[in-house]
Amino acid sequence: MRALAILFTLLAPAWAAAAPCPVAGVGLPALPALSQAVQRGSVTIVALGSSSTAGAGASEPGRTYPALLEGRLRAAWPGVAVRVVNAGRSGETSSEMVARIGRDVLPERPDLVIWQAGGNEALRGREPAEFAAVMRVGLELLAGLPVVLMDNQRSPRMAERGALFDAELARLGLPVFRRSVAMGAWGADGAALVHGDALHLNDRGYECLAGELALALAEASWQPGAVVARTRP
Repeated sequence: MRALAILFTLLAPAWAAAAPCPVAGVGLPALPALSQAVQRGSVTIVALGSSSTAGAGASEPGRTYPALLEGRLRAAWPGVAVRVVNAGRSGETSSEMVARIGRDVLPERPDLVIWQAGGNEALRGREPAEFAAVMRVGLELLAGLPVVLMDNQRSPRMAERGALFDAELARLGLPVFRRSVAMGAWGADGAALVHGDALHLNDRGYECLAGELALALAEASWQPGAVVARTRP
């Protein structure tokens, strides 16, 4: 194993349930642009998406995954100014997200865009190929920016149809943070992380998601010279 660059622990907050968040170990490939931003001492990430980015199911804005991710990354990268912009809008499809890239994403001059999409298309019976075509238009608008895609959550209302859209995301040729794999690894514990609407995550679910994603990003921004210590939260 290679040495890793950042001392990083995943600790559950005081308000969370006593049991630790499962650590699935969902990784990402190296992200050189993110690594360079960390070295510069300033990182801006835009989280683009729909309701599960906006935070449906969370009890307050500070418990959405982007807000929690910001805190986790500040802990992972001491001394680095980290800003995670929540550009999630509940109910949106990918075409609606594409329409506001010029307004909500590009002006932030992000070092990384995390784009969660496909859930509303799956729920509304849209065609996966149509979804993929819209995503390609959006990625053209984001050309030159590092992008990580996020696939769909696993929950009763999403069932198997979400996997069809996840397959289209994988064909776009960009890194995909596999939220579905993380939730699958959580197993029976995953049910305790889903909101009562049987679709979105709850507070603890978003905390576990933020921890998993923060670990993946910390490792993807690896720099030689130190060791990452992983602990279960």
